[in-house]
Amino acid sequence: MTKEQSAPGGEPLRVALLGCGVVGSAVARLLTEHAADLTARVGRPLQLVGIGVRRAGRTRPEAGVDPTLFTTDSTELVTRADIVVEVIGGIEPARSLILRAMEHGASVVTANKALLAEDGPTLYAAARDHGVDLYYEAAVAGAIPLLRPLRESLAGDSVRKVIGIVNGTTNYVLDKMDSTGAGFAEAVSQAQALGYAEADPTADVEGFDAAAKAAILASLAFHTRVSGRDVHREGITEVTAADIQAAKDMDCVVKLLAICERVDAHDGPDGPTPGGVSVRVHPAMLPRRHPLAGVREAFNAVFVEADAAGQLMFYGRGAGGDPTASAVLGDIVAVARHRVGGGHGPGESSYADLPVLDMGQALTRYHISLDVADRPGVLAQVATAFADHEVSIETVRQQQIPADLDDAAGPGHAPSAARASLVVVTHAAPDAALSATVDALAALPIVRGVNSVMRVEGV
Repeated sequence: MTKEQSAPGGEPLRVALLGCGVVGSAVARLLTEHAADLTARVGRPLQLVGIGVRRAGRTRPEAGVDPTLFTTDSTELVTRADIVVEVIGGIEPARSLILRAMEHGASVVTANKALLAEDGPTLYAAARDHGVDLYYEAAVAGAIPLLRPLRESLAGDSVRKVIGIVNGTTNYVLDKMDSTGAGFAEAVSQAQALGYAEADPTADVEGFDAAAKAAILASLAFHTRVSGRDVHREGITEVTAADIQAAKDMDCVVKLLAICERVDAHDGPDGPTPGGVSVRVHPAMLPRRHPLAGVREAFNAVFVEADAAGQLMFYGRGAGGDPTASAVLGDIVAVARHRVGGGHGPGESSYADLPVLDMGQALTRYHISLDVADRPGVLAQVATAFADHEVSIETVRQQQIPADLDDAAGPGHAPSAARASLVVVTHAAPDAALSATVDALAALPIVRGVNSVMRVEGV
């Protein structure tokens, strides 16, 4: 190792920043504020040589950098950097700029979960072909050190399951619905007012953001290529106050969960089911005793189960300028050290190449609320529907529904048929069998309606 490599100083490493929004501004500011410490940690100074933006002339005082660094020519900017930091998001032009940067020998740090979930293998291949690093800790769970432990610390272990809350907006909304009784629309408005939700919250509340993150987590955890298209996705727009109350009645809370699970081959109702990887995002009831149930507000948390390490939990701020910038800066230091000392970080590991299972093959549990006729034989018919699909019932709770005021006996009125609320919680079964059971229940003459269906996890 040369003297230049072993001591701070020498030729600066050139850093190009693509994007100067909330996260980009924080990255630029922290690069400037912590320049001396970063130099000591890397062994060479880090020099910000340019910031690529879409529109010229807009002032960005929050970045705290020389205004002459801003440029709209990002295509040129990435060709004169040693490290390119991409925080503009989306698919294009981010993908083209990253590939161009790698072609010119730059290592890349990105927070772009959508691009990684859609076309991660292309980026990995380009990094390998050009001998550069691709780091993306900030793409999932903001400041929480999560991806590097999965990719490196647990590289000698076998991960069985990753389950977590990876979207702060939806966690805030569901938390407010549970703790204050706010309705869905009211809770979303509160999240927008606090800056947790975008003006158009679709990517969050419909589960797209969490699905992209689940694809990244599953790819790392199970050494298998998983894209966003492979992830079963359900959002929280259909979660009602009745669902929240039903969860409370079971001493549970409702959370939007990203669930990545390695499933061993097993015998199912229709014959042997092959092993593989199950990756899904959907709302689910969690017992309040579960570690994830206590994650409040806009925080994130991920629970990992591995053969040797056992159960691990990662918790912290999953979004925001400074928290996300913290993860970006950590990656910058890592790839900068590789530039100074030689070597590269780990690339793609997809050797296992496990099949990604259809949602119908996932083993899960259901909480089903039915409006039924209150008369003898109802429970027997309901139980038969479950038995026909080889779904085992864990608990049943029945409560009579008072007659509506409009149904009160009087002139011109006949008493309505007695009704009851029937709540069934199942044992674990293939999701396809559970879904077919719900369809069969809805078709029964004694069932006036299926009030709600929600999966149950962590029991």
